[in-house]
Order: sequence, then C-alpha cells, then structure tokens
Amino acid sequence: MRPTTGLADVMENNLREAAMRRLLRAAIREGHGRIAVVCGAYHAPALVPADFPPASADNKVLAGLPKTKVAVTWVPWTSDRLSLRSGYGAGVTAPGWYQHLFTHWMAQDQGNEVSTTWLVRVARALRKENLAASTASVVDASRMANALAAVRGRPSPGLAELDDAAQAVLCDGSPLPLALVHRELTVGLELGTVPESAPTVPLAADLAASLRKLRWKPGSMEEVLSLDLRKPPQLARSVLLHRLALLGVDWGVQAETGRTTGTFKEAWTLQWRPELAVALVEASRYGTTVASAAATYVSEHAQEARGLTELSELLAGCLLADLPDGIAGVVSVLGERTALQQDVGPLLETIAPLARTCRYGNVRGVDVTGVRKILDTTIVRACVGLPTACAGLDDDAAAAMRRAIDSAHHGLSLLPGLPLEDWHRALAAVAGPDRIHGSVAGRATRLMLDAGLLDGDDVAARLSRRLSIAAPPQESAAWLDGLLSGDATLLIYDRRLLQIVDGWVAGVDDDVFGDVLPLLRRTFSAFSRPERREIGEQVSRGGVEPNTLAGTLDITGAGPAVQTMARYLGWQATA
Repeated sequence: MRPTTGLADVMENNLREAAMRRLLRAAIREGHGRIAVVCGAYHAPALVPADFPPASADNKVLAGLPKTKVAVTWVPWTSDRLSLRSGYGAGVTAPGWYQHLFTHWMAQDQGNEVSTTWLVRVARALRKENLAASTASVVDASRMANALAAVRGRPSPGLAELDDAAQAVLCDGSPLPLALVHRELTVGLELGTVPESAPTVPLAADLAASLRKLRWKPGSMEEVLSLDLRKPPQLARSVLLHRLALLGVDWGVQAETGRTTGTFKEAWTLQWRPELAVALVEASRYGTTVASAAATYVSEHAQEARGLTELSELLAGCLLADLPDGIAGVVSVLGERTALQQDVGPLLETIAPLARTCRYGNVRGVDVTGVRKILDTTIVRACVGLPTACAGLDDDAAAAMRRAIDSAHHGLSLLPGLPLEDWHRALAAVAGPDRIHGSVAGRATRLMLDAGLLDGDDVAARLSRRLSIAAPPQESAAWLDGLLSGDATLLIYDRRLLQIVDGWVAGVDDDVFGDVLPLLRRTFSAFSRPERREIGEQVSRGGVEPNTLAGTLDITGAGPAVQTMARYLGWQATA
C-alpha cells in the first residue's frame, strides 16, 4: 500500500493495523508459535509483537465501529494480474521469469541451465509466431548473455541480459518479435485455482456446477470458440455465455462468424480474468443461480431503460440467454412504452430488434408470441405516423429518419407474414410529395423500386421532376443521394437515368455548384471502384445521349474541366 498522504489515510491505517494486532494476539494466545501474515509491506513494522502497543489502546481505537455481516471467499489469481503492467501497484514485473527461476531452484539446476532453458523457451515461442529461431541462434544468444553479464559485473545472466541477447540474436535487433512472446513468457499465462472446499458465494457455485456439467474449464489464454447451435451441448454453452454477458461477467465476447449468414452459428473470444470472479460476486445480489440472477437483472434494468431501442436489446439478450422470466418482464415494460411512444423514429428503430428476436425465437424454440404482437402493433403505428413524421425535416433530422427507415425495412425482411402492405403504402406516401425532404423521399423511392412497386419509367419520371431546373439544386442532390445510396446498378443498367443525372449535373448553376458538389461526391464515392469506372466509361464513350446544351458547348475546350469534375466525383475520365 502507498504511504499515507492525509489525516483520513492515517486514521484508516491505524484502524486496520489495530484490527490486525487484535487477531495476532488471539492467535498467540491459542499457542501458535509461527504465524505468517500476508499484507502490504507498509504495515509490516506495525505487526512486530515486541513493538505492540497495549491491547487497551487498540481496543479504544476500534471501539464504537459499526458492525456488518460479511462473507469471505477466495479469488483465483493469475500471473498477468500479478504483473505491474496490469496496474496492481504491489506486483512484480515478470512473474513468468520468477516462476522459471523457482522451477530450476526446486530442481537444483546450476550454472547456465537457467539462461539456456529460458532462451530455448523464447525460441519455441517465436516459432509459434512463425518467426525463424534456429538452435544455433539459441547457442549464440546464450553466449552473448553470459558476455553481457560479465561486462556488467554480474555473476550470471539476469532477465535484462537475456532480453538483450534474445533481441540482438534471435530477433535481428528488433524489439517487436520479442514483444509478441513477452506476455506468454515474461509475464506468464498461469491461472490460479481455488479448491472446491473453499467458501464461495452461491452464484459462483452454480457457475462451477454448470461448467462441470458442460465439461468446460476456463483458461487465462485467449481463445476463439465456434459454436453450432443445432447441437444441444454447444447451445447450452452459448446460453451460459449470454447469461454471463447480461450480468457483466464478460468471460466471452462475441466475434464475427466469417461468411456464414445463418443463425445456427456463433463465435466467441474467451479469456477468463481474475476480476471476473469479483464481478461474479457483485452479480450475486441478483440471485443464487446464473439463470435467476440474469432474469432479475434484466427485469430491473427494463424498468430503468431510457428508450425502446434499449428495451429491444434487452429482449434480444433474454432470448439468446433463454430467460423466459426475463422475457416476460421486458415484454411487459416494452408493451407499455410502445403504447405511449408518440415519436415515429424510435418506433421504426424498434422494428429490427424485435424482428430479430422473433427470428431467433423460432430457431431456439422459445415462445415469442407476446413479442410478435408488440412487433405487429409497432409496425402499424409506425406506418400510420411515418408520412406526417417525415414532413418539415431539416438535414440532420432527415438523416436520422432515413437511417430509421432503412433499419425498419431490414427488420421487415427478416420475417414472413408481417404487414408489408401497410409499410409499402407508407413508403408511397413519403416518396411522392415534394414537401418531404429529398434524402428521405429518394430513399423511399429506392426501397419501392427494389420491392418491385415501381418500374423504370416511374423512377425516370420522378427523377426528371426532382432534378428539374425549377427544383433547388441542394434538394435535388439530396433526393439523388437517397435514390442511389447502396450501389450503382440503377445508373449502370438504365441509361435513361444516367442521361437525366448527367444532364442535371451539366445544368447546375455555377453559383450553387460548390454547395452541391460535396453531396454528389459523397454519393458517388460510396460506389465501388469498378462501378465508378463503368459509369465514367459510359459517359466518356457517348453511351449517354447528348443533352440539350451539347450543341452550344465546345466539347474539346471543356476537356480539362470534364476531367477535373470526373476526378472530384471519383470517375475515371478517358480522352
């Protein structure tokens, strides 16, 4: 512990040392001759029996203190936690190195065996990282370490000499390869254990029983675990990890599953850290088992949730963690909040999480009837209020509404049997009127086109109207961004649309072109490089019919300007 810095610290240390001396006096009275004390070095001088103050003085210091019931348990420790780099101030810099020394001392190895075997371990760890480390290099590194120890006046190589020699010989002078193996060797990966007879909180005991049932043992080494949810044992592991995640015991963190898009596979990055044992003790106030504690936690936090999105995420977590009691609690609160919610944006953002919940419910065999009713009601209310909510939006509000519409549209595609007719009517009401912000109206038009509700002629007519001379250029650019976001298929395969866009760009007045250009650049930069190249080639080789201004323009003289504009828009102009 650090030295005291104020009156409060002095008083606290006096109380702690008086309590320790009281326990030591009791142990001495019981006849114990040799007593070991585990404490910070700062308190050692106060625990020498010959220097004890009178017992009455310590009793006076401890008199009147409030009493409380406590439970004591053991928490496993690790080499990583013991190291100074973890932030534990009383730790040591290299637990793995000292464990290496202790192992050789117990085996009574002498001479250069300590340094040689250490360098062999370094070489083996480097090879695991696909780095070259030959046996001859280990011999040369051992000789250099001995030479460095002699130059520095030391009887044998220490960790500093071994690190310098390994970096110079095994790592070609670079510190980076040595850093790769620092955690494994210098710090170490040992994970402490606690005997089953040690007292523990009921929640930790339930977790230990679950792990034994699943034949699963936590480790301090980071590993990636892939689970196939179609297999009951692996599904049980997934449920346990999701329950622990809800409680804040982040033993596992979900990772990407690669190219698999199905719902039957999960990937987790696992690493057990000592502080997770402390988090488990803290979570024990919610219940005595992992399942009951997670359900209670979710029910309490549902009452404190600030928005529908947070409630939807809690509901999805309950489903993945197989918590029927938690689902019931969240559904109750979600139903009340949804009925009172007047803003359309939060309703739209709730659709996708609820749809995912229903989809996972079908996969995992969980009853989501209540969730489906809330989802259907939310969709209807969002569709009814969408046209009104999209009127009179500024740029920031329009961007938020557009994201909410995209999220809701994705959620509606996850499940069959949803009221898509209501959603399509709402999109049509948003896509048509000129009073709707261009970004939102253009996006609604694109979604209707993708759903087959509009054909190319309809889109071309709307594009011509929105990009007409009478329309403000900024609004036209916003509508174009909403229509084209995602991919360039419309422009590549429908030359009428490309012609309209090309003519509009050519006709934008110079005074406002600088304001329109950033939005155009953002729109076209989202396309892939091949798509931009194809559009540029179609324009450059005359694939687009000349606009009405072409007869009055000097195409040759406009070449530099055309190339500059093509570069701004991300196209590749050709001569």
